[in-house]
This record gives sequence, C-alpha cells and structure tokens, in this order.
Amino acid sequence: MVLLLGFLQLGFGQTVERPEFASGKLTESFNFDGALSEDDWKNAPVLTNLRTTVPEEGGIPSQSTLVQVIADARTVVIGVTCNDSNPEGIVRFSKLRDTDISEEDHVKVVIDPFLDGQSGYIFAVNALGARYDALVSDRGEDENDDWDAVWDAKTQITEKGWTLEIVIPIQSIAFRKGLFQWGFNVERRIQRNLETIRWSNVKRDQWIAQTSRAGLVTGLPEFNYGIGINVRPSLIANANQTGPDGAMVLDPDISFDANQRIGPNVLATFTVNTDFGETEVDTRQTNLTRFPLFFPEKRTFFLEGSDIFEFGFGTGTSTVLPFFSRRIGLRDNEQIPVVGGTKLNGRIGKTAFGGLGIRTNDFVLNDENFEATNMGVFRVRRNVLKESSFGFIGTAGDPLGRDGSWMSGADFTFQTTSFKGDKNFLVGGWALFTDREDLTGDRSAAGFKIDYPNDRWDVAMTYARIGEQFDPSLGFVPRRGVNFYRVGGTFAPRPKTPWLRQMFHQFFVTYINTISGPWQSYSVFTAPINWRLESGDRIEANVRPVGENILEPFEISEGVTIPVGEYNFMRYRLEAEFARKRRVSGQATWWFGSFYDGNLDEFELTLNWNPSALLAFEFNGLHNRARLPFGDFDQTLAGLRVRFNVTSNLQINSYLQYDTDSRILGLNARIHWIFSPLGDVFLVYNHNTINNINQPWELQNQQVLIKVRYNFRL
Repeated sequence: MVLLLGFLQLGFGQTVERPEFASGKLTESFNFDGALSEDDWKNAPVLTNLRTTVPEEGGIPSQSTLVQVIADARTVVIGVTCNDSNPEGIVRFSKLRDTDISEEDHVKVVIDPFLDGQSGYIFAVNALGARYDALVSDRGEDENDDWDAVWDAKTQITEKGWTLEIVIPIQSIAFRKGLFQWGFNVERRIQRNLETIRWSNVKRDQWIAQTSRAGLVTGLPEFNYGIGINVRPSLIANANQTGPDGAMVLDPDISFDANQRIGPNVLATFTVNTDFGETEVDTRQTNLTRFPLFFPEKRTFFLEGSDIFEFGFGTGTSTVLPFFSRRIGLRDNEQIPVVGGTKLNGRIGKTAFGGLGIRTNDFVLNDENFEATNMGVFRVRRNVLKESSFGFIGTAGDPLGRDGSWMSGADFTFQTTSFKGDKNFLVGGWALFTDREDLTGDRSAAGFKIDYPNDRWDVAMTYARIGEQFDPSLGFVPRRGVNFYRVGGTFAPRPKTPWLRQMFHQFFVTYINTISGPWQSYSVFTAPINWRLESGDRIEANVRPVGENILEPFEISEGVTIPVGEYNFMRYRLEAEFARKRRVSGQATWWFGSFYDGNLDEFELTLNWNPSALLAFEFNGLHNRARLPFGDFDQTLAGLRVRFNVTSNLQINSYLQYDTDSRILGLNARIHWIFSPLGDVFLVYNHNTINNINQPWELQNQQVLIKVRYNFRL
C-alpha cells in the first residue's frame, strides 16, 4: 500500500492532513460476486490503516479491514475485506433496501466527487447485502436517507469474516469534470464489540459524513457518462374500490420519467403523469398539541437533489421549513394528480443550484373544486471560506390556486471543523419574506443559530422570529406570530467504568412568546440520567417542567376541549432501550405526571424481533391515558410490520396500523422485486376498514396496484 499525504486549509487558518491512497484499474474480466478474487483486486493498492473512533479514539481495531477502489470510465467499484476471527458473531439481520443497518455489522463509504467539502454521497452495506444510500445533509451533521440511486452491492461470508463489493455507475452520481481524485472515507462497524473503525477523521467530535475531513482516493480515470440520457417509463395497473358496495374499478396508466445530464454535474429531470403508488404509507401519529404534525417526504421525484434545497441553519420542523415538498400533490392525506414537472439541479464550481416546476391537475377537496395550478421553487448556494456558504431561495405558486403567492429569502452559515484545532463550530442566520393576496401585516421571518456540536460538549442557541402573517404556500410553519428561543446543551463524558460507555447529561430550555407580548409555551428538558451502557443498552430518566398559555380553546381529543388559561405542569419520563445487536430489541418509554390541571400517562413501546435473516417483525404501540377536569380520554395506536427478506433484491413487507381516534384499520402490503439495478416491480395492496358503532369493520377502500418500471440509459 502506498500512503501519501495531502493538505487542506480549514477555517481559522488550520492545516489538516488529508490521507490519500490510489485507485486501481477495472477491466472487462471483473466478475461482480462479492468475493474480491479477480486479478483487478490483486493488482489494486490496498488501504489498511484504519483506526477506532469508539471505544477508543485512534485505537487499534480488534479486527483488520482492507479497502480497495478500482474504476474505469463508466464505473467505480469499492471492495472491502472485513476480517473477523469469529464469523458466527457477525451481527446481521436485514436484507431490506434502505433499512436501518446502523446497529448491525456494516461498512459505510462516503464520497465527495466535487471535492467541495460540503456535499457527498453515502453508501452502506451490511453482511447480508442490505443496501443503504443517502445524501450528505447539513454539512455532514445529518444524512438524507430518503435519496435513492441506481447501484448494487454483493457480499460473501467466509470462515475469515466477510467481503463486499459496491458497484456505482458513474451515471448515478454527479461529479466535477477534470477531477482525478475524490474525497473518500470508509467506516466499519463491528456491532458485538460496539466498535467503530474509520480511515480518515477518526475524531469523535466529527462525523463520517463531514467530507471536509475525508481522505482522498487518487488516480481515478477520466469519467465518461455517455450521452447522459435516462428514460424510465412505468406501466401501472391500478384497481380501486370505494365503500362496501362500490365496484372494483380498473385504471391502467403510464407514467414517464426522464433525465438528461447537462455536463457531469448538472441534471435536468422531467416527469409526466407522475405516479407515487409504490410509496410506503405514513406511520400514524397522535397529536396532544394545538399545532400541526410533521410527516417526512418519501416520494422519489422530490428527493433527488433535495440536499440542495436545504435552507437556513437553525430552521426546521419546530420553526420554519421554507420549502416542504409535501405541499405539492398532497392535501389532507389525499393525493392530487401531478400532470408533470421538471427539475434542474447541480453544481458549477463552488455554486450549487436547484430549480423545480410542477403542475397539478384539477381536484375536489371537501366538496370544493380547485383548479389546476403551477408551482415552482429555486435555490442557489455558494460555498465560501472553505466550509461555509451563503444562498438564496424562492418559491412561487399555491397548491390551492390562491393568487399572488411567492416567497424569497437568504441565508448564511459559517462552519469550521478546526475550531480550537479540531472542534466543530457553526453560526448561521437567515431571513424570509412571503406574500399572497389574502395576506396582510407581518409576512416576514428571521432567525439564527450558534452551535458547538462535539462529542464531549454539544451546546447550541437558536432564535427565530415568525410574523403573524408568515404563511408560505409551499412551506411548513407550525406556529406564526411568535418569538422562538431555545438554548441548552449536552455534556457527554466517557467514564472509565467497565459497564458504562458514555453519559449524556442534557439541559434544554425552550421559550415561545407571541410577538404581541403574551407567552405561549415553555419547556425545561433535563436528563439527569441518560447512560449508554457497554452492552449497547441505554437507560434514561427525565424531568420536564412545561407551561402552555392557551389563548383560544382547542380540542385535544374528541369531545375534550382545553379552555383558555395558563397551565403549568410537570412531566417525567423513564426510558429503556435494548441493544439491536440481539435478535429481540426495542425501546420502552413512560411519560407521566401532571397535564393541563389533570394527569396524563403516555406509554410507548417498540419491539424488533429477527428470528432469522428471512423474517423480521417490528411492533410499535402507544397508549395515552388522560384524566382531566375538562374530560377524560384514552388513545391507542398500534402498528405491526412483517418483513420477508427473501434476498436483498426481493422483499415482501406488510404494515398493519390501527388507532382509536380514526378507528381505521389499515393494511399496506408490498412485494418489491429488483430484477435489475435498472428495473423493479411493485405489487401493492392497500385495505382500510373503519370500526363504526352501527356497522363494525366497514370497508372504506381497497386498492391493488402493479407497477413495472425500467431505466433505459444511454
């Protein structure tokens, strides 16, 4: 192995060494089987000098790991040999695409094909070949795991451990032309030891997705993405029945998606008669507040390049999301037909940009007719000062066809991973303004956040001011007309105790008052005990004083209304999490204490049982029991997932949900067969019945959908 050293200047004038290693050549003799037995691997340089991040920073791993990269003009292949003296101890349960494999033995690879230190792609695979992909998000602090790409991986378990091959077609990612080296990092998890080993950036204060701290893979070829056209038609057979006496109506359809690379780092995407029938149903939630719930985006078209549309350090679901794509094509959980759309996203030099235009069809909602409408969003972000950025965002159009709707804003984020040498430090500010014919008064919003997110100390302060009429048509704003304050932190020492891995002492204060003056909410969250044990289990105890100033009555449950008044109550929590390295794992939570002049118990349980690699069960249940002066209520929500993981390319999944508020029992069953990295088939069955008093378990609707799609690449 040849090890070279490069250098990169990072914030405050600090110089950080970037380790390098060379790639090898991919030839026609390569056989994709996960074994790493071909001559291409024998001739390629080998990376071996990985070190532990936990349990010891910079320590010697308990097992050795060998990493190699080979490439030609159209494909990058990453090979990893995970030696293990106890192959039977390899923790492996999942085969499902995009499942959570963080607590199984796995390998995670991060690449930065733009070498900008602020973006990148993440690919992870466990020992059974379960694939996970994501976009680097929030400059490495997070991962957007809803993103999907065309790629493949195969593994083999041997008497010496396990081996892995990851194949990434160059058409599946964007890259800067003329680069012969990429940012690169690799991390391996040995779950039974709770051991994480990494090549570059082994500091606990930083994360694998921080591409500014990644190493470099060099000697890459000049990549050729071909003509750069991808055409993906979908054939859909859809049968629906509404009501117990309704007829089953067959509705065949065709959906069409295509994209064209305009250079290696700009992608134009087109969609016609867009279909989202294969998208998994939302997990139901209960709402004990007077504010709307947030449900994440899951639709593929909106997820491609979604990292570019991220805006404002300190914005989020508690304050403001200026662009929330679920506003398009969905309303009150009803799908609105999408006639078509186009999207342009990419990077030119240090500038990332994205634009989206969508047209939805006429629709009827609650007996009200809405006309077809056009909507759009654009985002531009410029990298400055090595790891920092400033940018602009704008949206236009309204899902309900209201006239004169637009929003614009700007943001700046300063980030460094070399504060005091090797610490993370961020500070950012943002401002937004929106308008629409029906809006008057204060239509602005602004805020900032200061953050010191590191392993031992993680301290942050957030402020946001949201105008009373700040209501962006394509955004998510849970509260308007408020000042939002949040300050606090976590002190997380690692005591030298054999049974205790890390302690998290947490203290966060949230205070929200209306702009006109009266306070609205406060919360003081404390965690005197939050311990991660050496076994991987976790125990936590919380004390949380809470206050709510109700200025208008609201119905918290059917027939139970919280009247106007000031309420101060104490909430307590006991929680235990059971390590996922076992076949049975999960988490049990009990919130209890006073609540709006009464009492509330919240019981929540999640259980995962993996009896074999073929079969997995996931149960989630919640029960709220409230005894209030204004009325009592009980709420129960339960869900059960059953997964048949035939192979990493063939899964049969079912998700059964029931809650006592809606009294609807819903079943979503899916067969997903990936017959090729470029093509797949979905068979989806949805069945919903309602438990009416007069007629129990009356059919609401049922659907059978078959969808076949294939990606033709040129």
